[in-house]
Amino acid sequence: MTDFTRRIVDIDGVAKTVYVTGSGPAVVLMPEMPGISPDVARFARWIRDAGLSVYVPSLFGVDGAWPTVAEGREVVRRACVSKEFRAFAGGGTSPVTAWLRGLARLAHAECGGPGVGAVGLCFTGNFALTMALEPAVIAPVVNHPSLPLDDPAGLELSDSDASAVAERVRRDGLTVLAYRFAGDRWCTGQRFAAYRALLGPAFDGRVLPDEAAYSEPPPFFRDVVGCAHSVVTAHLIDQDGEPTARARDEIVAFLSARLAVPMSR
Repeated sequence: MTDFTRRIVDIDGVAKTVYVTGSGPAVVLMPEMPGISPDVARFARWIRDAGLSVYVPSLFGVDGAWPTVAEGREVVRRACVSKEFRAFAGGGTSPVTAWLRGLARLAHAECGGPGVGAVGLCFTGNFALTMALEPAVIAPVVNHPSLPLDDPAGLELSDSDASAVAERVRRDGLTVLAYRFAGDRWCTGQRFAAYRALLGPAFDGRVLPDEAAYSEPPPFFRDVVGCAHSVVTAHLIDQDGEPTARARDEIVAFLSARLAVPMSR
């Protein structure tokens, strides 16, 4: 990740590594399980090349690498017992989202523009929605959110945060863009239905056919995830006309439009 600047960012006394690249209004791109893989970094570069600054916080795993299956399983295990995350039903909102909202405030202060985009992936998918509790976040993108792991219709939100997010979305006219594969067992149709029940027409949930997924993802996604799941990373096919490539382009266009990036960029 030599084209990223590695920074240590302290938010309210908690320091984390953040990789930053690009210029223009900011997007906070959160990694999917099991970490900032080369595919996550590639997605960050696509966002950057559209004329945006990208902040990628390191939340788990080894930065810039694909883990082995065993290493990936251990990353999942540690995250599931970490106090920062609420991986299972009944846990409410993951505490790490407060730190991420602080990162969004910092990114907005550093980069300017009308606001900040927030993109979650898999384990962090729903975090993009929770980050909308920060007024600077105006473009949330929820990709194949997998939490809570034991409740297909759960949203990984406390009742109070769910109400507050719904009110913020309604009050400020936000749109929440979301993606999943039709047969994804980690992000089911029940979960998208729950988002729609909470957010109404502000939830723009898009579903791709399973056969649109790349058939030879890295071992962790093949052996542990075990289904079409990662729309814009491990299961993306980077070819014109492919549904996953179109989804990527739609996300970049959504962020660019909401963050007022000039079309000439």
